[in-house]
Amino acid sequence: MKKYILLLSVCSLLWLLPSCGNSETSSDKVAEEHNEAKLTEKMENDAEFAVNAAGGGLMEVELGNYAAANASSPRVKDFGRSMAADHSKANDELKSAAAAKNITLPAAPPDDKQKMINDLKEKKGAEFDKAYIDMMVSDHKEDLDLFKKQADNGKDADLKAWAAGKVPVLEHHLQMAEELQKELNNQK
Repeated sequence: MKKYILLLSVCSLLWLLPSCGNSETSSDKVAEEHNEAKLTEKMENDAEFAVNAAGGGLMEVELGNYAAANASSPRVKDFGRSMAADHSKANDELKSAAAAKNITLPAAPPDDKQKMINDLKEKKGAEFDKAYIDMMVSDHKEDLDLFKKQADNGKDADLKAWAAGKVPVLEHHLQMAEELQKELNNQK
């Protein structure tokens, strides 16, 4: 009987192992599942915006801190510090707004953003600076699109207003990143 129980236990563990590390259990997926289970259908798009904004914000902070410590260009270091500070503040504001709406946010960047972080951290010196700034340009373009859509079409008045308030900040970030991109491209 003991052997049977042991065998059953081992088989159960082997059956569960493939689900370990599954990207479907990433922080953003877990947050989305929690939100779908507890929020009304009316709030689902607002919750999806909040989850996406939070995941992107977490990536911005992590990469900003990394750039501040590891970039070769002093201007890229300053830009990284600015990104980390601005996005930390925005993340804190979003956490408060989400908590008031009973929206669960991810605790870590989503898998696709984490891959970008990992790929950038493998680069060094001028190669890192250029790749980081190129990514910041494309990322802020995507962020602007996401935030403008929420500002125009969001159902929740508070999240809609918060998104609208962040659009000028994101436009400024994009402008700074594009200026740095031009500067770095001219150094070739």
